[in-house]
Amino acid sequence: MKASLSPARSKKAVDARLHGQADPTAQKLIKEAHLLGEKVARLRFRPPVTHVYNPLIYAWPVHELYLRRFGRTGKRVVFLGMNPGPFGMVQTGVPFGEIAAVRDWMGIRGEISRPPAQHPRRPIQGFDCPRAEISGKRLWGLFAQRFGSADEFFREHFVVNYCPIAFLEKSGSNRTPDKLPAREAKSLREICNAHLQRVLEILRPEWAIGVGGFATERLREVVPENSVRIGTILHPSPACPAANKDWAGKVTAQLVSLGVWS
Repeated sequence: MKASLSPARSKKAVDARLHGQADPTAQKLIKEAHLLGEKVARLRFRPPVTHVYNPLIYAWPVHELYLRRFGRTGKRVVFLGMNPGPFGMVQTGVPFGEIAAVRDWMGIRGEISRPPAQHPRRPIQGFDCPRAEISGKRLWGLFAQRFGSADEFFREHFVVNYCPIAFLEKSGSNRTPDKLPAREAKSLREICNAHLQRVLEILRPEWAIGVGGFATERLREVVPENSVRIGTILHPSPACPAANKDWAGKVTAQLVSLGVWS
């Protein structure tokens, strides 16, 4: 059995949205995200992966709104995550998209459809999902605490995921991209590296910060030498023992030490 993705929106509808009015920078990000979603939708993955969720397809309206609202103009700092969490971007279409942060802090809400094949233990419930994404709660909670409003944070910062899709095993457990077989990982990495390069070209950041080691490694693969300053912060996942005690304090100290924050 192969896990696959089936695009679920018409080209005509997408083209109409892509050519709507938007800030030029946001419009470029929207176009690139649309292409990324369609390219990874053509990939196939073998067991132990049984289900593949692509929120750039079924949660596209909310992801597009995130880009349209907060992707305007260049950014001084871009934070790069790995891939969607089961109760975050998988449900909302926003990177690290803990529901309360997206709905209440960012002021974003919209229609979330369903992928063609859902895992019975990981249903897509959109903004009605009762579970909290701890990684997103920690990440966006820190930004809200430091900057107050979402508009103030996004004035110079942006958050994007390296890989837009989530991989589930038969048990419902999450399988991260670094655990994929070499051949599957290579095909995925070629697409995601190209997209990451385009995002950095569009946003022209001074800093690119990997959220965890995997994301930092991907940045080092694609960033030309001396073009963007690369840093890393502790991943907020509860699976990382060091993150479970004062994650916000540790990450603030890391960013201050790097010179990203004062």
